[in-house]
Amino acid sequence: MQILLGWHGQRLVLCLPLTLGRETRAGLRLQVVRHLGHPLSDRLALLVADPAQGAMPEVLEQIRRQLPHDLLQLHELVDAERLLAPWRRASWYSEQALSCRAPEHLIVDSDREEATGTLRYELRRAKKRCAEIDARVIRMAPQADGMDGVLEMLREVEQASWKGADGLGIFSGELRWQWMASALRGLAAEGCVRVVMLEHQGRCISYRLGLLERGRLYDYNIAFLAQYKNLGSGRLLLDEWIRWGLDEGWQWVDASRVSLSRSSHQLHERMSGLVEHQRWSFYSWRPRALLAGTAERIWQWLKPRLKAWRERRQANTVQGSRP
Repeated sequence: MQILLGWHGQRLVLCLPLTLGRETRAGLRLQVVRHLGHPLSDRLALLVADPAQGAMPEVLEQIRRQLPHDLLQLHELVDAERLLAPWRRASWYSEQALSCRAPEHLIVDSDREEATGTLRYELRRAKKRCAEIDARVIRMAPQADGMDGVLEMLREVEQASWKGADGLGIFSGELRWQWMASALRGLAAEGCVRVVMLEHQGRCISYRLGLLERGRLYDYNIAFLAQYKNLGSGRLLLDEWIRWGLDEGWQWVDASRVSLSRSSHQLHERMSGLVEHQRWSFYSWRPRALLAGTAERIWQWLKPRLKAWRERRQANTVQGSRP
């Protein structure tokens, strides 16, 4: 890892923590530069202040000099077109692709009222089932000195959930655990960590972990014990985010990141809008980068045509099978 810093006089105007690793693409072993945090970062904001934006061509030159690479790839960026335009012009090939559309909910006074439609039924059912086993919703805003106990609790629930079983949790594996524990301790010290959890007989059985910044609550992670999956705790805890926001004056609850297709995030049921994430790829002028960039361009040209061909083939098969 290297951290690129930019100064304007005595003022720090740029900070890019970058990592360099080897990855295989199209049979080629490439040197790939990424922003620190990948793939655990839900949304990425490049720390580039206005005075540094004019120096972005020089920034790319410094990255190529200090971290020689074939591909520079940045994930989960929002509204970065203007900032990264100089990098596109200075690359052999660049690509901008949609990563996801994350739902967001604007918190308004009408949220104090009971939800309508199917959501009202789902919330009533969840509250009833929780009341039957005497489970209660708890809010937590842990500080740095109490964060270790909270982390152990969150990790225990996640490890016992399907995420832990499949090794897909944010705490799965020792490296992820160390990274997330360190990051969350630092965020707790800044007063940014929020947790809503469902407690049963003194034990956490379900939780949502959020990060609060400037009135926007990012719904970062959720986990629950499998034996309590029918409680409907996910919607109940999401509703608690909104009610907490009403009490504390937050403006938004943000899904942070979702799947590009077939997203099942429950905030879709209450969303006010969508935040588009983009993945940016910049291929350098090194020989392997030229080959990899060419392969990517060919694939991008072929992909929609292959999709159309498969759809026509499927339609013809269905039509031919009719009596």
